[in-house]
Amino acid sequence: MQLIDIGVNLTHPSFNDRHTDVLDRARAAGVCQMILTGTSVSESQQALELCQQLDSTGERLFSTAGIHPHDASNWTSDTHNHLKALLKEPSVRAVGECGLDFNRDFSPRPQQEKALELQLALAVELQLPVFLHERDAGERLLSILREFRDHLPAAVVHCFTGEKDTLYRYLDMDLHIGITGWICDERRGSHLHTLVREIPRGRLMLESDAPYLLPRTLRPKPKNNRNEPAFLTEVLREVSLHRGESEAILAAHTTACARDFFRLPNVSEANFCEQ
Repeated sequence: MQLIDIGVNLTHPSFNDRHTDVLDRARAAGVCQMILTGTSVSESQQALELCQQLDSTGERLFSTAGIHPHDASNWTSDTHNHLKALLKEPSVRAVGECGLDFNRDFSPRPQQEKALELQLALAVELQLPVFLHERDAGERLLSILREFRDHLPAAVVHCFTGEKDTLYRYLDMDLHIGITGWICDERRGSHLHTLVREIPRGRLMLESDAPYLLPRTLRPKPKNNRNEPAFLTEVLREVSLHRGESEAILAAHTTACARDFFRLPNVSEANFCEQ
């Protein structure tokens, strides 16, 4: 059984000097490929460098390049060119993490919207899929996406946490949905238990969002409370339970979906098992 983790923040300082161990544990858990998330020009560059340094096969690690809405106010005249150069690298498979966050509003909303539009335009130009962030901004995100959707190859709403109406509207726009350990949180994620049944095969992908969102159902919990890709199996277990699918079937179709979305190579058995 192979899994693909479509959202790993491996550039986070908590992973410093631990990358090899983290990747070994992920592989032992069946996580055969990962998409490392870029959230700024510098972090997108770091994510790409980690792919190049840690994956000698070129089959396991890939990344995104983009500007997170929290960092939208840092967009400068050079940002576009830097991002475009990164997005042309073979290991970089999507534009993002980009989107809107009207929950924390770390960047003014007009700047968030402008940065999103510029990145969507880049995705159209380069014909790359988009890795989207949305918090309390579903209506506005949909309205902006509507202007670009017909020309985008694909887009995924990363770490979906919304309600039924928002999910249906995303699906109606032919968007993919990423589910994280949020579904394992009985305090705020239980509404996802019924909603994950509504996501068709071919539109659902799994992600850890490590080191964030440690699944609360995980037993035993790591003493450091840091999430990592190896724990994607707990997200798989929880989603499987609420979709009424076996873990093997869920792993097969979410992995196939992620491989198609990010245009990933098949992982050879030799390279998957290589230590």
